[in-house]
Amino acid sequence: MRAVVVHGARDLRVDELPDPVPAPGEVLVRMEWGGICGSDLAYWRHGRSGTATLRHPMVLGHEVAGRVVALGAGVDSPAVGSAVTFQPAQLVGDTPLPARLAGRTNLHPHVRYFGSAAFDPHTDGGFSELKAVRAEQVRVLPAGVSTQHAALAEPLAVAMHAVGRVPVRGRSAVVNGCGPIGALVVAALKHAGAERVTACDLSPDALAIARAMGADDTVQVGQDTMPEDAELVFEASGAPAALAGVLRAAAKGGTVVQVGNLPGTPVEVTLGDLVSREITWIGSYRFSDEIYDAVAALGAGLDVSPLVTHVFDLEDAERAMAAAAAPGSSKVLLRLAPAA
Repeated sequence: MRAVVVHGARDLRVDELPDPVPAPGEVLVRMEWGGICGSDLAYWRHGRSGTATLRHPMVLGHEVAGRVVALGAGVDSPAVGSAVTFQPAQLVGDTPLPARLAGRTNLHPHVRYFGSAAFDPHTDGGFSELKAVRAEQVRVLPAGVSTQHAALAEPLAVAMHAVGRVPVRGRSAVVNGCGPIGALVVAALKHAGAERVTACDLSPDALAIARAMGADDTVQVGQDTMPEDAELVFEASGAPAALAGVLRAAAKGGTVVQVGNLPGTPVEVTLGDLVSREITWIGSYRFSDEIYDAVAALGAGLDVSPLVTHVFDLEDAERAMAAAAAPGSSKVLLRLAPAA
């Protein structure tokens, strides 16, 4: 089978690898679609993502979907032919979470994730023609949900987890940063019953996508006036320079949910309003069980198609990475194999 393998910084190859065979407890999936994430770009650009450093070649990709083609021993579902996506996280070890973290499996001390170099050996991702996956990580798609759209279930789950960190029904919210995650936060807010959502970004293209994903109002940062007195703000840019303006946009006593990944190295930021305005600033990391919610939302008609700006075939993976890194793009998809 062919797979998209990162060998080091700026060294991406489409390699021929042995076809996987499902072990007991696994299913074999013919992969159809994959979405390029910021972590995929980081491995391609720098040979690392956050604190995870590439030590060996690794198959990229954790935003993926496909169709079951075989079952390993001891597995009787899902049926061969089922369209599926995945929970890319696999908990490692049996260390129990403290009671205060009950159910928050995203905060488990050790988690393997598709396409991650956090462990050695690394955990291969799903940018391949075939993948053997533990049966408990498979999520069957509702009727009518395409594997192309299901490749966005994982980032949608990230957005839904962020939205679930605070009560949003009937409330208004501001989303700062309208890349793929920010645009999905907009959609997740509207799906969860937010009354009015204002999207903020530097890019008119990103704002157009945010509006297509459900934003009621848009603000072009640097040209338009930023919102004021926002009770809820979702910071999805991950840009330290944006934090001062985000905190200023939040109302006194308001809440900022940080869903955009911030740097793991020292940066200079202005945070005075956090104290003087008594703002609650909370983090949001990946997701727990929200992949079920994301799949259900897709089945209920949540439309993620406006997010997709480019589609490439597997053999054009490097061009796809370059497109994903370029201004004006949102979600870039890889066609891993022709749909059945």
